[in-house]
Amino acid sequence: MLMRTRCSNYLPPATCKRTLQQQPTAIYIPNTDIEGVNLRSFMYQELEKATDMFKEELGRGSFGAVYKGVLGVDARKVIAVKQLKKFVQEGEKEFKTEMKAIGRTHHRNLVQLLGHCDEGQHRLLVYEFMTNGSLARFLFGSKKPSWDKRMDIAFGTARGLVYLHEECSSQIIHCDIKPQNILLDDCYTAKIADFGLAKLLETDQARTITGIRGTKGYVAPEWFKSRHITAKVDVYSFGVLLLEIICCRKNVEMEMGCDEKAVLVDWAYDCYMERRLEMLVEDDAEAKSDAARLERLVRIAIWCTQEDPSLRPSLKEVVQMLEGTIEVPAPPDLSYISSRNWVFIFILAYFCFFSLFLCKCHAP
Repeated sequence: MLMRTRCSNYLPPATCKRTLQQQPTAIYIPNTDIEGVNLRSFMYQELEKATDMFKEELGRGSFGAVYKGVLGVDARKVIAVKQLKKFVQEGEKEFKTEMKAIGRTHHRNLVQLLGHCDEGQHRLLVYEFMTNGSLARFLFGSKKPSWDKRMDIAFGTARGLVYLHEECSSQIIHCDIKPQNILLDDCYTAKIADFGLAKLLETDQARTITGIRGTKGYVAPEWFKSRHITAKVDVYSFGVLLLEIICCRKNVEMEMGCDEKAVLVDWAYDCYMERRLEMLVEDDAEAKSDAARLERLVRIAIWCTQEDPSLRPSLKEVVQMLEGTIEVPAPPDLSYISSRNWVFIFILAYFCFFSLFLCKCHAP
């Protein structure tokens, strides 16, 4: 197994045909509490009723629990209501400022925020409901999704991140890209959830260790080195996610123990360097028959997960690579870098020892 000096931790989306009868009737009334944003301000009691006292939990994560709800007697608009756990105690102004930023985002690959509640100590967000749940359930279930559908999802996720990083009025760094935060609508279009929420939470939320946001296995190395955090942390997480999409397996498989396959990022690199990429998609005939694209995707993932953030491409460049409009260069040989580092350390140690020896020889 090759040693690595790193921290382990387009296709256009399918066209969705919907009849007019399937389109839900809009029942939201713009609220002027947040100027310039078409968001509805809900009363807490209203959301209690919509969720039947928060009866049906859809999921739970570092930001809080999400519940299924229904609005309106006739329209029956299905929604998802997220209860934030511990929000920043800076008052209503901070909450509304962040809602203004999130509410102004609009992209087909982002989950749409419909409204909010900031009544008393309650902070809740109301989102559009995603019929097919999370990408985690889609990828890691018993039935493997098709190769083309997985590529659609990877491309859609990357496009959503480009929007957050480069096309919003103010840049939004997600900080927690993982399969659980990529949701799928009724056409299996990828939609990023939980973007823009980091500032709303107390600093002890969504952490792996003190000062670090994200989820173990998806966290970029610079979080551990007290470096300035940039959008490149999302690039790293996307690289991990891309490998999971390719292989339909989790990044870290604890039951494998010390097996070389336990950490997907490292194993994918080894498979690439040893020219055995078919090992990554053993039971996937579709992926094996698309060898050129498979290699390109693995190359992209390796570049995205470089330890040095300056070596990682931007998400805009990643999209261009996925589209095939720019070439994906061969990743650096990290085993070679590792061997050079050991040679340098050996030579340095030798000269230190030799200098010490000379000093002792010339001592009075």
